[in-house]
Amino acid sequence: MSTGNSISKADSLEELGEFWDKRDLTEFGDPNAPDIEFHVSVAVPVEPDLLADIEKLAHRRGISPEILVNLWLKEKVVETKTG
Repeated sequence: MSTGNSISKADSLEELGEFWDKRDLTEFGDPNAPDIEFHVSVAVPVEPDLLADIEKLAHRRGISPEILVNLWLKEKVVETKTG
């Protein structure tokens, strides 16, 4: 596997994760470099008919299906936490 990472020399995503779990980027570069923010995405399978309905509802609201699903998930998590 080629990770394109010359610092870690990792051969797999697991090795790459282990490498960075134990290190900080400032060990390898400018300690005054700006912070970098990463966004992690997770693919969740959705039934085709359900996805079509979500896309329609999102379109009506003028937002993307991803935003709509995230809003609904946040609502459900808050509802579940508060009982």
